[in-house]
Amino acid sequence: MSAQVAVAVEGVRVSVARARVAGVARAVLRSARVTNAMLSITFVSSRVMRRMNREHLGRDHSTDVIAFGFRRVGRHGPVVGDIYLAPDVARRSAAANGVSVREELVRLVVHGTLHVLGRDHPEGEGRTRSAMWREQERLVRRVMRT
Repeated sequence: MSAQVAVAVEGVRVSVARARVAGVARAVLRSARVTNAMLSITFVSSRVMRRMNREHLGRDHSTDVIAFGFRRVGRHGPVVGDIYLAPDVARRSAAANGVSVREELVRLVVHGTLHVLGRDHPEGEGRTRSAMWREQERLVRRVMRT
């Protein structure tokens, strides 16, 4: 059993190395005590992200991260999921929130991986007070130190 994480970049500029992205996802899996996983993380353009958001979630705008987690087969089956990130949206969010683009991309990898693991948060004001958000920020602080 192992945590396999594949990272792809489709026609966008990403300021975080693929190995770092995979390492962040593995750190989240370790924190959840998941040893058997297969994740794909793909960086896409804002245009592609908008299309995916519209087709899969019914929202006609670009977003920073979309994650699909698939049901585990059996108790010991692997965690399987796909995470899509839009670096251009992340750059805008980083500027608006006064953080580096690197930190924002790490946050989105953590966020997407937590969604694959089945964590969720409310929309709106309660989002940043949710248990998932607190877990996310704790993990972001931890991986940014390494």
